[in-house]
Amino acid sequence: MRDLCRDSQAIFQAGVDAVRGETLMRDCVHLDRQQLTLGEICVPRGSFDRIVLIGAGKASGAMAVGFVERIRDCERELDAIEIVGHVNVPEGCDRVPGGIDWPDELTLCAARPAGVNEPTEESIRGTDRILEWVRGAGPRDLVVMLLSGGGSALLCRPVAGITLAEKLAVIQRLSGGGANIAELNTVRKHLSDVKGGGLARARCGGGMVTMVLSDVLGDPLDLIASGPTVKDPSTREDALAVLARFDPERRLPKSVYAVLEADAVPEADVVLEADVAPAPRETEYPITVVGNNAVAVDAAGIVAESLGYNHVMQSARDSEGPAEEVGVHLADMTLGMLRRDQSLHRQDALITGGEPVVQLADASIRGKGGRNQQLVLAAYQRLLASGLSDAEWGRLVILSGGSDGEDGPTDAAGAYVDGAVHRRAMELGLSPDGFLKRNDAYRFFEQTGGLLVTGPTGTNVCDVRVALVGE
Repeated sequence: MRDLCRDSQAIFQAGVDAVRGETLMRDCVHLDRQQLTLGEICVPRGSFDRIVLIGAGKASGAMAVGFVERIRDCERELDAIEIVGHVNVPEGCDRVPGGIDWPDELTLCAARPAGVNEPTEESIRGTDRILEWVRGAGPRDLVVMLLSGGGSALLCRPVAGITLAEKLAVIQRLSGGGANIAELNTVRKHLSDVKGGGLARARCGGGMVTMVLSDVLGDPLDLIASGPTVKDPSTREDALAVLARFDPERRLPKSVYAVLEADAVPEADVVLEADVAPAPRETEYPITVVGNNAVAVDAAGIVAESLGYNHVMQSARDSEGPAEEVGVHLADMTLGMLRRDQSLHRQDALITGGEPVVQLADASIRGKGGRNQQLVLAAYQRLLASGLSDAEWGRLVILSGGSDGEDGPTDAAGAYVDGAVHRRAMELGLSPDGFLKRNDAYRFFEQTGGLLVTGPTGTNVCDVRVALVGE
């Protein structure tokens, strides 16, 4: 009998490995005497003398390392290019590996604690440093922005009239109420000086390129890390409509509503700095997406095929809804594979990608967990209700993990359930029902041995899920 647990983790890991920041940069960055190639964008070599490298996100540190390594490799036969700048990363992602000729004026800044995906005072200070580099860049400087999921928290500069604590209250209300990333970032953009194209508006002239590792399904550029270099198509009215759904009694700080309901300042009258002329509003700096959830799912599928599984792959294009519903659907699909004619389907794999949401229980009863752990626990609840035999439990595994290695405020990337996890749950007398209601999936899987722990991965492209049925 196959080791389904081992196979599921190998398949998941292959998806993650395919979209690591360092790997992607090595594959898509190239420099020669004629041009600098950044993904699908080509910049004439004669158009710039220096690279101002900036960035924010869970994968931006790894992207910066890969970028510098690749440029240094290409420089062996070329004149060296000066690289300067500042990148905001989570704690633990600010270390530069040995053996790299790292630029003296390029900083990886630990701008928030590990496992806490919220802005901090340090992320504001780092953002101000990024703004200094962007505003100070000259006409012969090429600004390269490295952007990944988690950038909304790491690139933070609240608008005048809003404090960090007040902005955190908004984020916590929306995320705790089950808002999806589009709803969350629509509000964030209108409470920020840098989101919604604000960073691009700070550029006074010359070139700017944004390289994106997408964590938003469908790759809408204005929503990934709240679109700091993309013109914002949303309005304050859109942001207020989101708040009306999640804060109908208007309990959020009055200052938030005051900012959103204030008379809009015409774009032509906006002044970024008294002594700095803003870039033309019609300027659209080029952006290239270097990796996304679909790339991870495809890579996982290749490994599943190499292991002998008949496989189906699907990467969601839109928000998926509640994690519990996605888990139930995944369990139903797994049951369908399990009960097929074994003479035709002896080993099946379903690999999906997406990003569901979780509506949090009241803080008075709330436990510990993340959306992937909640999803797998809901799947387990469904499997329990299906009357599986011991033999059938031994023929399946369902795994779900965050590609970034962080699932909610925990040290796990996600969770999995198989026959061994089920047996331990039975031995301990654990039912998933109460754990689901309390958002306490971490403690369920901690006791049953079903936690998926990877540590920070250097990428962030939503979630990858693997369901296997074997002989």
